[in-house]
Amino acid sequence: MPESKFDLIVIGAGPGGYTAAIRAAQLGMKVACAERQFLGGTCLNIGCIPSKALLDSSHRLYEVQHHLARRGIGVGEVSLDLSKMMSFKDEVVKKMTAGVGYLFKKNKIEHLVGQARITAPNAVVVNGTTYQTQRTLIATGSAPIALPTLPFDGRKILSSTEALALPQVPARMIVVGGGYIGVEMASVWSRLGSHVLVLEFLPGILPTSDREMAAALQKLLERQGIKFRFNTTAESAEVAENGQTLRLTCKTGDQTTVEEADVALVCVGRRPVTNGLGLAELGVATDPKGFVIVDAHYATNIPGIWAIGDVIGGTMLAHKAEEEGVAAVELMAGRAGHVNYSACPAVVYTHPELAQVGLTQEQAAAKGAFKIGKFPFTANGRARGMDETEGFVKVIGDAATDRLLGIHILGAGASDMIAEAVMAMEFAANVEDVGRAFHAHPTMPEAIREAALAANNAARQI
Repeated sequence: MPESKFDLIVIGAGPGGYTAAIRAAQLGMKVACAERQFLGGTCLNIGCIPSKALLDSSHRLYEVQHHLARRGIGVGEVSLDLSKMMSFKDEVVKKMTAGVGYLFKKNKIEHLVGQARITAPNAVVVNGTTYQTQRTLIATGSAPIALPTLPFDGRKILSSTEALALPQVPARMIVVGGGYIGVEMASVWSRLGSHVLVLEFLPGILPTSDREMAAALQKLLERQGIKFRFNTTAESAEVAENGQTLRLTCKTGDQTTVEEADVALVCVGRRPVTNGLGLAELGVATDPKGFVIVDAHYATNIPGIWAIGDVIGGTMLAHKAEEEGVAAVELMAGRAGHVNYSACPAVVYTHPELAQVGLTQEQAAAKGAFKIGKFPFTANGRARGMDETEGFVKVIGDAATDRLLGIHILGAGASDMIAEAVMAMEFAANVEDVGRAFHAHPTMPEAIREAALAANNAARQI
């Protein structure tokens, strides 16, 4: 029989929740984690991990079809077995979620399977059983926002969940929303053979990214065959008489058009998952959008209840939730938990990838005088040898103090290269520090050094 008294019950087993549970156990707490579906949450099961598996597989297919011949590599006829590609994706997910289960057992964390409801600051009910706890941490994450005009039906109007498991490649796909999920999913299905049109309400893709970097990525995606239409809303949708064709009525300014597709993927944002938790009955404060309100220590207005991750809003990233989970339980234990949000990276896993940390150029300009250095991958020897010359690096620094304010990378492997920038931001480096640090030659990260040197008018290679 499971134990009924705990030092901490974590509700939600996504990256924020399971990381918090493991750290709490390491600090000597008796921990349980309640999860109504599956260990790993959205990220491991229907988000970060499966999407990256499909992005990588589809990119490899695209590379074979379009890029290997120029390097003297002939492969003959290339075919796609979508079911095997999906099976590989599912295998990756299965192994990752099994890994979380192993960590729970290793750290003696009790897995409570079912919907959790907080009935008091020291009591959580799961499947009719009441568990006593000194503390409760809400880590229930987020879910896709549905548009009233385009309600999800799982067949023709899809959320990101269904878009990760389509049984066949749609001939035509409309993606409503040009954020990171939209452009990543557009990339997957475009590479696999679908004609993709992205509709975006705003003037450009990736609204939280540096405008110059986002615009450069958009051009590269257009060259890959993805079409975009901006300042556009999807007003309604209907299935044609043939039962197959989906017709979307779209409005761009004063112009109304009808676009046809096999499926539409709606990815216009995410909402906090708090249904069934009993927060309103307890008086836990939330904002107008439903996000749980917390203080600097991730405590809610009700003593004994904390919250972290997507459910409290802010940047909705798995690694942000992980750091918040660790900080929250360390603070519970009387330690100095802290999250440096200014050093939190964000990555768009298209090809090339777009990675960033720190301020955008627009944010830097709003704060005062700044300086910029750029370096293109066309001038990087390793990029040339890899035939990965698309993109560039932008380094932003304070004009008066030389303090590093932000680094943005558009290029192959940007998701790996951004780690150097994060470390530099974490240790409050100056732009000169980055420019003077050794970088192995020839490597792609040399472009970061060269961009930093360029910011101080000391570029060596161009």
